[in-house]
Amino acid sequence: MRWIWASCCLLSCTAARAQEILLNDLPAAVRLFVRQIGIDNMGVEKPAVRINFIDYRTVYIGISIDLREDIALDDWKVTIHPSFQPDFFWTPHLTPAEGYIVAQHVFRSPALIVSDRKKRIALIPDLSLMKRQTNPEWYLDLNAPANEMVIGVSKSRVKEHVLFVKDKGQHIRPPVFSFGFFLLLDQTPDDIADPFRRPLEFLWKRWGKPAFEKNEPLGNDLEPYVKHTYQWAFSDWEKTVWQEFPVKGKMVGATVFIVNVTQSPNYRGPVNEREFRSIWNQAWFSSLRSASGLYRYARRTKDSALLHKANMTKELALSFPQKDGLFNSVIATPMKTAKENGEMVNRSLGWDHYYFGNSNRNPVTGNAAQSPYHILDMSWTAYQMLNWYQELEQDQRLLDYASSYANKLLTLQDVQGFFPAWINEVTGKPVDVLLQSPETSQSVSFLLKLYNLTKNRKYLGPALKAMDAVTNQILFTGRWEDFETYWSCSRVFESLVNRKITRNGVYKQNTLSMYWTAEALYRSFQITGEKKYLQWGQRALDELLMYQASWQPPFIAIHALGGFGVMNADGEWNDSRQSLFAELIIEYGKTLNKEEYTQRGIAALKASFVMMYCPENTSTKIQWEKVYPFFSTKDYGFMMENYGHGGVTDSNGLGIGEFTIYDWGNGAAAEAYNRILDHSPILLLLPH
Repeated sequence: MRWIWASCCLLSCTAARAQEILLNDLPAAVRLFVRQIGIDNMGVEKPAVRINFIDYRTVYIGISIDLREDIALDDWKVTIHPSFQPDFFWTPHLTPAEGYIVAQHVFRSPALIVSDRKKRIALIPDLSLMKRQTNPEWYLDLNAPANEMVIGVSKSRVKEHVLFVKDKGQHIRPPVFSFGFFLLLDQTPDDIADPFRRPLEFLWKRWGKPAFEKNEPLGNDLEPYVKHTYQWAFSDWEKTVWQEFPVKGKMVGATVFIVNVTQSPNYRGPVNEREFRSIWNQAWFSSLRSASGLYRYARRTKDSALLHKANMTKELALSFPQKDGLFNSVIATPMKTAKENGEMVNRSLGWDHYYFGNSNRNPVTGNAAQSPYHILDMSWTAYQMLNWYQELEQDQRLLDYASSYANKLLTLQDVQGFFPAWINEVTGKPVDVLLQSPETSQSVSFLLKLYNLTKNRKYLGPALKAMDAVTNQILFTGRWEDFETYWSCSRVFESLVNRKITRNGVYKQNTLSMYWTAEALYRSFQITGEKKYLQWGQRALDELLMYQASWQPPFIAIHALGGFGVMNADGEWNDSRQSLFAELIIEYGKTLNKEEYTQRGIAALKASFVMMYCPENTSTKIQWEKVYPFFSTKDYGFMMENYGHGGVTDSNGLGIGEFTIYDWGNGAAAEAYNRILDHSPILLLLPH
């Protein structure tokens, strides 16, 4: 290893706040990428700075400051000024104005990335240092107009849902303050084309793979978690979770959208339903997807009762009426409020009064009964129907239903190739929001699947045209905007649809649309054999993986490796989407012969069960019981969809939620396991 010790010019606190590593103090190989590095003062002590070349493209900068006493310092930072003017920026979290920071709470695969057409810099914190010292709290920041990359330490607090700002009250304690980060310096065409690949590879090799090989986040036997799921849903909590009722004279059934802790058989207070009682077939909460996993499990275990329930959910999906090929995504009951034991609680009027509607996560209305058709939800559900038809049973009704929708879908494609997001249920015309978005990618996967089953070329051309539109207008700009980006719980910047956050040079973005695009590109490659789709798909996948935990942070009280966040303006760890993502990551690993992807995919699948309340999850179980001491064996299988959603956690249960969405939690995780077991059993037949 080559070590270079850089001297620092000590400046008076009254004259200037920062010391500077002067241009001439930086090695020539670094000066090619970095014009200047500024280091804030910390008291009167002079920092020792070392520059370590790990290899010719990777530089470590370590900073050490000897302290004689506690220093009250609200903010301390290092500022890196690139020597070129980037036209591409990436940050894990939005910092829209001065004072906002990327708090360590969202350090999943932490990196700041900037590039132009010839050079790229990626800044990665020294996570080994963070693991050894839990205080002070680290942060990142990216100021695109000023061309500044910042890494520092400061307390933080949550502002909006969920952004972070610097907070006061930080103390730096003696005897030594140690700090460090890596700079990945690249100028090869491949590194510019996929700016995420080398940072991900670096993070996984250094921290992810060693943890994975020590059985993080869980051991290899996932069967107990699947058994807990189905025992919980169809036995211990069956009266609450399983819904069964007639539609047009036929008995149908499915798991309810959401339940909370007040519905536990061990809870002694009044039941208070969190949201309107409903069943969804939507891109998030897909009862048909969950039922396909139940079908696979019942088939494998020869459980006729569970198989019957899976088929009842298929019948429910087919009972949604079509109007000119379009169909709703939600069936629900009216609600009422009642007073019980002095509390106002929500109650359902029952399935005798059901109505059809659509997801209320949209820009038009929060009322499901009045919400517009969502193309994404219909393409997703029709895609699930085709998967069922191809892999479980060739029920012709599934193919016919999906084909009827596809024929209507083709009429909605615009001249550039995009499909609109929403259709007004009354007028049949597109809603003027997200007319050209990456939600289109799910329609690509659906049409390609239908083409593969029917060999009807009328589906192939429009699918590839749509794929090229998403690639050309979305992929390389990172415009990953979909319904969840703006119209779920994180509604910050709703007014900036199709506009970048100026200070960061990036869009508000969401991981779901990255996934739909990575999958659509992979399916395009499978159908056409054209390697451009695989290359573009890998880039989409790699940006998605920047939201996956590549290490186990010391400040997260549950196992986190492999788990996913949601977007660059929310706080979740271990979000249930990881069960959706897992198999695709594994597929890319097989095709590209890349062990990192295979391991990341398996880690994502394992992380899908980490939040489950059960004896196998010792650390998670402790967290649940600190918040809900009445939990017991009847609650094994209860599973919150994520952890730390509000942007804060601790070891006393802060960050644990209070509900389970079967179709976006334990049921979805079990489906992913059962599907992957059917497709690639060798991956799951690991030593237990």
